Amino acid sequence: MRCLWLGKIVRIVSLIAFMASMFPAISSEVSSGIGVNNAPIEFQRPSPDGETIRLSDYRGQWVVVNFWASWCSPCLREMPLLERFHASRPDVTVIGVNFEILEPAEVVSVVKALAISYPVILVSDQPLLPFEPLKGLPSTFVVSPEGMLTASHLGEVDMNWLRTHVPE
Repeated sequence: MRCLWLGKIVRIVSLIAFMASMFPAISSEVSSGIGVNNAPIEFQRPSPDGETIRLSDYRGQWVVVNFWASWCSPCLREMPLLERFHASRPDVTVIGVNFEILEPAEVVSVVKALAISYPVILVSDQPLLPFEPLKGLPSTFVVSPEGMLTASHLGEVDMNWLRTHVPE
């Protein structure tokens, strides 16, 4: 029980530190693609409606993993753009990660208000490696069809960044 609370406290402190400072958008390419221990990245997390979302279910597609929160204005601004990108590219899936402790119904409410159709998963006290710990929100990562991390971006993404880092 103590570890569970410690993980939550660390997340809250990280979020407070992020909100207390403004940061420039930071983008990086990962030159050789990395997974965890040289294996493809894998995770499974529940969606707000209880469905289990597994990264491996999207193997063979590009996956854009986007960490967001309902209090994060840049996050909310970029979500409709991510929705358009997701809808326009059948070879790409966007997975949103709600990075705050909310009731599932609250997450569903935000997702519905923004008309988001891509999968959204809930945060947990176990970090999603190699994405976490985050340096701020929004944070966006690109995973290749083989399951390797190929790019990351701290701050709001735009269509140019997505097209550059997610080849057709």
